[in-house]
Amino acid sequence: MKKLPARTMHFALPLALTFIMTFLVSGVATIRAMGFANGMMAKWMESWLASWILAFPIMLFLMPVMRRLLAHVIEQK
Repeated sequence: MKKLPARTMHFALPLALTFIMTFLVSGVATIRAMGFANGMMAKWMESWLASWILAFPIMLFLMPVMRRLLAHVIEQK
């Protein structure tokens, strides 16, 4: 299988991270709020989509900012 070019990592990493993290966190929050009630899965998917739509662009913006900030306190190789 052919791999994507290295330049796509800037986009693919935050895409994958936000996709998985918002899925898990919204699921935990929905289950804690509603329990395993009727309609819980639909509410989870609604919450997940709303969370992901917000999280992905924020992650794209914040990853380079956080790298620069953390470079001040973490020793580089």
